[in-house]
Amino acid sequence: MNVQERFLKYVSFDTTSDSTAETCPSTQGQLIFAQALVAEMKEMGLEDVTCDENGYVFGTIPASAKEHQRPILGFIAHMDTTDSAPGANIRPRIIEHYNGEDIVLNPVRNIIMHTADFPYLKDYQGQDLIVTDGLTLLGGDDKAGVAEILTAAEYLLSHPEIPHGSIRIGFTPDEEIGRGADLFNVEKFGADYAYTVDGGTCGELEYENFNAATVAAEFAGISIHPGTAKNKMVNASLLAMEFQNMLPAAQKPEHTDGYEGFIHLDSITGSVEHASCIYIVRDHDRRLFEEKKQFLTRAADYMNSKYGKGTVTLDIKDSYFNMKEQILPHMHLIDNAILAYEKVGIAPQIQPIRGGTDGARLSFMGLPCPNLGVGGHNCHGRFEFVCIQSMEKCVEVIVELAKLYGAEI
Repeated sequence: MNVQERFLKYVSFDTTSDSTAETCPSTQGQLIFAQALVAEMKEMGLEDVTCDENGYVFGTIPASAKEHQRPILGFIAHMDTTDSAPGANIRPRIIEHYNGEDIVLNPVRNIIMHTADFPYLKDYQGQDLIVTDGLTLLGGDDKAGVAEILTAAEYLLSHPEIPHGSIRIGFTPDEEIGRGADLFNVEKFGADYAYTVDGGTCGELEYENFNAATVAAEFAGISIHPGTAKNKMVNASLLAMEFQNMLPAAQKPEHTDGYEGFIHLDSITGSVEHASCIYIVRDHDRRLFEEKKQFLTRAADYMNSKYGKGTVTLDIKDSYFNMKEQILPHMHLIDNAILAYEKVGIAPQIQPIRGGTDGARLSFMGLPCPNLGVGGHNCHGRFEFVCIQSMEKCVEVIVELAKLYGAEI
């Protein structure tokens, strides 16, 4: 299969992850997809193909030279898709030789992808795009990465004359809910370095990501019949609103980009007696990241001093940190990725991730792991699309990296 065929096959699997589940993987669909990948990998001739009880799929492209020992390179992608948009019953459509105009995704429901909203569409004029029917996401994040890795693997296996070292492949569950690296066995994976192939346009190269934390703010109120509430009722929902209004408006995600961090109110629920706000805190700079968490703490302390101890309680949990500090001692990963992009005629785009990947956490687990783009746009939504020619170039980049790591570093 070529990369296009693989991708279209893979998006037929519903692998939406579920943050409320306590299992790993969080949904049965991911395990079904994992087992399908295992069968395909074995049929291709990959060695040491395994799927553990948690749905982590590993396999090996053996070195073309038996005497080759180190370094061992890895490529990693995730199998799940986000629940931000429907991920079942995906109906992809190929637009051949895209004309650069608005794309009607669903004429019945008048769902149109406008170039005015997505001006980078015009960059793909004359190329072939895979789009949705406007009712679901597409799944390029990250089934495009899975398809590219396995297409590159098949190419290397069918061309033994290409010199390369042992290459490990890993597919993870539940990345979209922040658990992709939770049970990843770095020692079993056995690579010295790796790249995640996850999201973004072809040419993207990322080794800086947000420091990240989740903050649960709980507000305790006092419920009294509103007819007799004077000087007695404490409305927890209003407390939550007051707390939110204390936070810096300029640090909302809708007002930030680039290296600017944010405090994002992700959800809010409430009644008179109890209210809850879930925040995500992000910043590339560790000092500014810590300051944001401290600001939330000071706001809670102020409200407790104003309304009484226990009015507001915070639970702050760090999620992941900026991989840059782990990549800097291994900048050959970045230099080689730049070289691989240039070899296939792609201009590398080094930029920070305004989010996180499995690679961020894996880098802190002893596996330095920057990220490569997959050739997609508008991830996590109904307007998601991938460019077939970009996916083909991403396959070439993986092959070039395999060649570059065929010699000792």
